[in-house]
Amino acid sequence: MPTDEAVVEAAAQAAEAEILSAFDRSAIADIDVRVQFMDGELIVDVYLDADVNTDRERAVAEDAVAAAEAAVDELFGAR
Repeated sequence: MPTDEAVVEAAAQAAEAEILSAFDRSAIADIDVRVQFMDGELIVDVYLDADVNTDRERAVAEDAVAAAEAAVDELFGAR
């Protein structure tokens, strides 16, 4: 069973990787990925300010949350 720290780290890395795969670093004005894992509950918040329209930022942030959740599922062996 993964530690809480391993879960948080995997989720944060996956979310950040998803964002960086969608945008060049130079297009990102601000990014904040916050991950909590307590009592088996994963909470992922992504704030993204990029030089694109708001809908695109929102879509990429949602994809980042999904990537974080998928990474945690993989840690626990769910598919």
